[in-house]
Amino acid sequence: MKGLLSVAIILLGALILFGQTVYIVSEPEQVVITRFGAPIGDAISEPGLHFKMPFTDKVNRFDKRWLEWDGDRNQIPTKDKKYIFIDTFARWRISDPLKYLQAVANERGAQSRLDDIIDGKTRTVIASYDLIEVVRSSNRPFEVSEELMELAPPQVHKVSAGRTQLEQEILEMAAEVTPDYGIELVDVRFKRTEYIDAVRAEVYNRMVSERRRIAERYRSEGQGKSAEIRGEMEKELREIRSESFRKAEEIRGKADAEATRIYAAAYNRDPEFYAFLKTLETWKDTLDSDTRMLLTTDAEFLRYLKKAR
Repeated sequence: MKGLLSVAIILLGALILFGQTVYIVSEPEQVVITRFGAPIGDAISEPGLHFKMPFTDKVNRFDKRWLEWDGDRNQIPTKDKKYIFIDTFARWRISDPLKYLQAVANERGAQSRLDDIIDGKTRTVIASYDLIEVVRSSNRPFEVSEELMELAPPQVHKVSAGRTQLEQEILEMAAEVTPDYGIELVDVRFKRTEYIDAVRAEVYNRMVSERRRIAERYRSEGQGKSAEIRGEMEKELREIRSESFRKAEEIRGKADAEATRIYAAAYNRDPEFYAFLKTLETWKDTLDSDTRMLLTTDAEFLRYLKKAR
């Protein structure tokens, strides 16, 4: 029994010793061995099984892949005194693990160091150019609506560098410093560019004002078109009324002519009888119980009464 226990203890010790002696490097890793805090040899990037001194050596693992750096949004003045917010991101990797370990120790330290380097270079480059250079990459013509083109044609400012060149300048300036920390910087980009709150409100107000001018223009054109339509309608209505009046007068004239013809025919058939009927109609229209008339005895008005007597 004591022999089995001794064998088990020896096997356990051997297993612990083997675990402290052997380590594995995976494909996306690179390793720096330190002994009592001091680096031993070069960095190991070959994947597979490797050996080290047990208990005294420490395995420091670092990523070989491209890593992301995402900076904070910073307020930066441009050369033409326009204050804007710049949000930047970059891609980097550990190019010299040994120098990286000595300079920044870990990824948290590397991110902090990149904050200082990239933010500083970004501020330097942005302050050297006007705002138009930050927001435009080429001199491609602005695409604006016909309404805005007629109301307020955009003032086109030619860019000499452009956004892409500014990003390249930041990359080149920062890439000169990062090798001192065992870091290779491969790309720097502007993720977002925007005005500060005060300037943004002014820009929005200007946009609203332009849209109101467009709306007022449409409203004015609509009112003019409405007046034109109403004028055409009134003109057509007057023409219709004039034509209707003309036709009514023609019909009335024909009717009067026909009535006159009938009256003339009836009168010519028996003039005396016609005169008698017209006299009776006249009496009916003019004489009543309240009528007082002064006539001579030979008045034509009472001619038929004389005959009847």
